[in-house]
Amino acid sequence: MGNKVVREDYEWVYTDQPHADRRKEILAKYPEIKSLMGPDHRLKWIVCMMVAIQFLAFYLVKDLDWKWVLFWTYAFGSCINHSMTLAIHEISHNTAFGNNKAMWNRYFAMFANLPIGLPYSASFKRYHLDHHRYLGGDGVDVDIPTEFEGWFFCTRFRKLIWIILQPLFYAIRPLYINPKPISHLELANTAIQVAFNVALYWLLGAKPVVYMLAGSMLGMGLHPISGHFIAEHYMFMKGHETYSYYGSLNLLTFNVGYHNEHHDFPSVPGRRLPMVKKIAAEYYDDLPNYSSWVKVLYDFIMDDTLSPYSRIKRTLKGDVKQE
Repeated sequence: MGNKVVREDYEWVYTDQPHADRRKEILAKYPEIKSLMGPDHRLKWIVCMMVAIQFLAFYLVKDLDWKWVLFWTYAFGSCINHSMTLAIHEISHNTAFGNNKAMWNRYFAMFANLPIGLPYSASFKRYHLDHHRYLGGDGVDVDIPTEFEGWFFCTRFRKLIWIILQPLFYAIRPLYINPKPISHLELANTAIQVAFNVALYWLLGAKPVVYMLAGSMLGMGLHPISGHFIAEHYMFMKGHETYSYYGSLNLLTFNVGYHNEHHDFPSVPGRRLPMVKKIAAEYYDDLPNYSSWVKVLYDFIMDDTLSPYSRIKRTLKGDVKQE
């Protein structure tokens, strides 16, 4: 577990990200893909159902022994809460109500945020669109680990700890790499979430609050679904920047595994991304992909050529217009 990773820097490139050019090429050949863009009207009902399920779970865990609270936190709550973060990811692309009702999407994301416990949705929207627009951009894309992460988490054991602590690093990384002024939506998100957390504690006690917060932290740490954090953009094969996953966990994650397809067409809701792959199969079938996020996590920890440095990074040129 003490083997040291040999990589000492990011994979710096001097080319643009591949997704914009591939999008143009695919749309020129298959213009019918434009019909897949636009809101997914099922999404808001699915999100409402998931929020209701977690509210019911809050009530059910309030009288359980602590050992069972912790068991159900990891076995069930962590799955739902991680899935809710990916619902927020979907909503950040305005797929709940469409581009014409942008603010409806913002406040609906805050509603989806409630059972997660951590005010997340408003900040995620701001940084995630930068990630799409400037993938791998130095000082802009906060999905890229910091120099400290790459330098320190350089052994198998330390990489394991890094994966467990993923929620922490995703939370503090923007403050170091690309700090932004606090927006009124972030203040509203925080106020609504804190009020909800206090009300939950006052009405049902500490156990539902622990179930909620621990479920979010565990679900985004060492968890099968969290394999998507590593699978999406860590360079398992030299020169390949984005990877798709075509396994069964897409059913719980709004097809976030179709990640090449998503970056090529971020306006296409997750439910329709398999149709993109089917229509433009020759563009995706030969790209490296995964069938197991658990194996991705295992390989990342055990492969001494991989580390938080295993990311493609580029220096941005020209005007950088951020959210």
